[in-house]
Amino acid sequence: MTLRWRIDGAPDAPVLVLLNSVGSTTDMWAPVVGSLAEQFRVVRIDHRGHGDSPLSPAGTECTLADLSADVIEVLDELGLDRVYLAGLSLGGMTGMWLAIHHPDRIKRLALLCTSAAMVSDTYAERAQMVRTEGMRAAVDRIVGRWLTVGTAERDPDLVVALRAMVLSIDAESYAQCCEAIAAMDLRADLGRIAAPTIVIAGRQDSATPPEHGALIANGIPGARLELLDNAAHLATLEQPGRIGMLLLEHFRAGATLERGYSTRRAVLGDEHVDRTIASTTALTEPFQEFITRYAWGDVWSRPELALRERSIATLAALVALGAEHELAMHVRAARRNGLTPEDIVEVFLHTALYAGLPRANRAITIAREVLTSSDQLNHPSP
Repeated sequence: MTLRWRIDGAPDAPVLVLLNSVGSTTDMWAPVVGSLAEQFRVVRIDHRGHGDSPLSPAGTECTLADLSADVIEVLDELGLDRVYLAGLSLGGMTGMWLAIHHPDRIKRLALLCTSAAMVSDTYAERAQMVRTEGMRAAVDRIVGRWLTVGTAERDPDLVVALRAMVLSIDAESYAQCCEAIAAMDLRADLGRIAAPTIVIAGRQDSATPPEHGALIANGIPGARLELLDNAAHLATLEQPGRIGMLLLEHFRAGATLERGYSTRRAVLGDEHVDRTIASTTALTEPFQEFITRYAWGDVWSRPELALRERSIATLAALVALGAEHELAMHVRAARRNGLTPEDIVEVFLHTALYAGLPRANRAITIAREVLTSSDQLNHPSP
């Protein structure tokens, strides 16, 4: 099944995939996409028969594995090997299945208002109802569980828009998705999910109550549970600010680490970074991750200053602090970032005026040793 997708955000940003609930379209993510797209390439995907995705003909096999295969087909189409993924309701169930069975495709996971097992017959009954009576027979019940009473009363236009959304969904495709939910039970496999996971549940969600989120969070190693007040099933519509902040916090933690390793390698070289990683122990790992994420993934990766300018600032700061143990490494880094030996000496000369001659003199001695080494001679400036 070739699903339809839409993309927001810069093409070179880390990729964040968003999956909808059953009965909704990618519009359910609209209130949070703006903030997410500032830092991620956001890919929203519609389930089969939802939004602009093709209808699923009667008799088509549709399990959670099939719905997940639909998503993998989109990832392959877009050339995306590993992604961050957030899914709400059926989207979260699909995300869990992918993290269990295709852990190589999921870097980090956010599960919103979802469940690992819907043990009642509700969804099987609903599938039969919409097949015989159409989506109009279920629309009131569906929308009634999506919003808290207070939101529905304050925003009748939103209720009208959500009803139109539900009525736009193909009844047969919706029924098949309901049957996939009814047959799903992921509880025994939650412990297989290795992707760092946040679970978000709405306290007023009657479709997937908070205890469903607690069960998931308890089953996934290291998962974090967040409960939202004044939020029913489509929490993105009622608490977009809070959800946007939680998703940015969760996914940026992985994005800055990934970007940090990339920048660190560009500045210090693969050999240095590989040697550091190889020597990392359980004791030093938290500090190494901290340095990579915040120093290299955040500050060194900010676009406001070029790497060359950051090297100048770093050399000057190290001289001023007398941090000789860091200086040789950053002299090499400065060369990789385009500074000539003459540029480096000028930085030290200028810094001597403000940090003192003895420290600048020692810095020049260290730089001379680095710049005249055979290793440096074999690595001219780019």
